[in-house]
Amino acid sequence: MTTSAKAVRFDADSMWVHLDDGRVIAVPLAWFPRLLAATPEQRAQFELSPRGIHWEALDEDISIDGLLAGHGDLTHSRLVSQD
Repeated sequence: MTTSAKAVRFDADSMWVHLDDGRVIAVPLAWFPRLLAATPEQRAQFELSPRGIHWEALDEDISIDGLLAGHGDLTHSRLVSQD
């Protein structure tokens, strides 16, 4: 069974994700630079899917599984060269 987001809200420093199993996850906006730099209006323009949250205008996708695992934005880690 997959847990999905039912609601998302923001305060000055955090994103709060309400899950369908009753849990609420708070993550710092600093984990997601695009959301941190966005206006409150831009942050509010998201779509929920069974697996995550999507912001079309910000080109941001956040998976619920990633949040539950404690992962922030992995974009830069994918760009780091492997020696």
